[in-house]
Amino acid sequence: MSGGQPETKIGRKCIAVAALLLTASALSLLRPAPAFSQETELRGEVSESAILADQQRKARQLRAQGSQGQNAPAVAAAQDTASTTYQPASPGAVPDDNQAAGASDSIFDQPQATDDPLAATTTPVKPRRPSTAKQRAQDTKAGTKAADKKKARKKAGEATDNTTTASTAGTGSQAEGAAIDDNDGSNRRAVTVDSVDRQKLDPGAERTASIEGRKVKPEDDPFAAPGVKVGTFLFRPSLEQGFTATSNADSSSTGKSAVLSETALRFTATSDWRDNSALITGYGLFRNTVSGEKINDAQGRIDGQLNVDLDNELRAIAKLGYEAAPESASSPDAIAGVTQQPLRQTVDGSLGIEKSVGKMRYALTGAVSHDFYGDAELSNGTTVSQKDRDSTLYTATLRTGYQISPALTPFTEVEAGRRVYDLRTDTDGFQRSSTRLGARAGLELDMGEKLSGEFSVGWLREAIDDSRLPAVAGPSINADLKWSPERGTTIGLTGKTEVETTTTAGESGDILYSGRLTGERQIRANLTANSALGLDWRDYTGSDGHDLILSAEAGLTWWLNRYAGITTRVRTEKLTSNLLGRD
Repeated sequence: MSGGQPETKIGRKCIAVAALLLTASALSLLRPAPAFSQETELRGEVSESAILADQQRKARQLRAQGSQGQNAPAVAAAQDTASTTYQPASPGAVPDDNQAAGASDSIFDQPQATDDPLAATTTPVKPRRPSTAKQRAQDTKAGTKAADKKKARKKAGEATDNTTTASTAGTGSQAEGAAIDDNDGSNRRAVTVDSVDRQKLDPGAERTASIEGRKVKPEDDPFAAPGVKVGTFLFRPSLEQGFTATSNADSSSTGKSAVLSETALRFTATSDWRDNSALITGYGLFRNTVSGEKINDAQGRIDGQLNVDLDNELRAIAKLGYEAAPESASSPDAIAGVTQQPLRQTVDGSLGIEKSVGKMRYALTGAVSHDFYGDAELSNGTTVSQKDRDSTLYTATLRTGYQISPALTPFTEVEAGRRVYDLRTDTDGFQRSSTRLGARAGLELDMGEKLSGEFSVGWLREAIDDSRLPAVAGPSINADLKWSPERGTTIGLTGKTEVETTTTAGESGDILYSGRLTGERQIRANLTANSALGLDWRDYTGSDGHDLILSAEAGLTWWLNRYAGITTRVRTEKLTSNLLGRD
């Protein structure tokens, strides 16, 4: 019996040791092993910082194995397994640097192997939490570095869009994460040099078209002069120099043929203001004889128009003009036997106010026109004064219209005026001042580029103060229309009615009706054809005398470039009259 007790105790100890070994083996199998993907880096090119960190980790492993000795392969295997295990980066979860490299950080770690199989298992050492002061110092240092980086970026003035900022932030986060893993000696994900470039493109992002591939809008007139900027105006001057061969140089009943040199200066100046607008136009024509009848004259005109938008649906239109031209030899008041016809100068201006009230349209316009003449030079060397022909015409016109539609606006006009001569009584003893009255009805059209303008018909009367002279009266016809049947083609129709006064003894004057039908066709971008038909009818008051003037013209303009062109034209004009010596 006594000999059996030791055997029983030894058997129990063996069973206990066997059970303990089985339990430790089961627990070691349950411990999570690092994944193969964590041990192997399956990415592209590795950064230099990642390679350096990997070398440092392997050096620590070798030092740890040498400290355990060559007779403890199990301990070395356990330490190698522990050193390659993923370590969390949170403070206090990993041992300090001065802790033993092979110290276990889990109660489920395998026990260290010893020579005595019956030795008791050593209690694992608990990891020591780093001091609070040390952790606070690390946090302060990290915050200071982040603030310094932010200030550096602000000073550099980096301006990036949302996409670039997101990509940069993502790359920076990966780099910081890799740096933290390197310091802890744990597994990390290497950041490759071309990781950002290899990111997939956003299929929803719109690709910006190339500059060369964008469509350029063609110019309306590629051969138009670019102009010169003068202050707030765009100034477009032009110069024409040419020769004219004519069978009637002075447009008289006794005119002769001649070859003339003609020089024409023209210009337009357009404002580029935001709300209001201004336009200035002018021309000058100079003629000199090369051969044939002696001609040496000049004429010109300048006009300015200002449009101003006022408050309360008011709009003001101001016009001012000046013209100087010699008296035409075909004029009823032309003087025979002169070397040069007297110079006629005209200064005119107007101011109009327009207002819209619902569909009603109102306009009130006041105009002033002053004519004055130079002396006529006779062939015998004497001069004849033309002072008795100087006069000023004052008119006021009231227009009322109703807009049926944006394209149609019928209207009525009432005109009243007074013509005042500088000399109350002329050289023949007649009082030439007169009173003017007129009334018209018409239609205003606004169909865009297709058809625009207006026309009107009515009656015009000018009663002379001298009772011995009858009043000049007759129908009034005015028109200013533009029609474009197709792009590049423009048809124009103009018509006006004028009262022509005279200082001829016993005569009151006449009414002149003038009409022009013009056409322009742009054959090519640099080739333009134009034509015109004219009809003038002059009706003398107090007699059955009349004049009929027919004219026709055709021309062609070829632009070599924006600055030079060639123009050619042919014109014919014929005046027939039932008065002696006027054909």
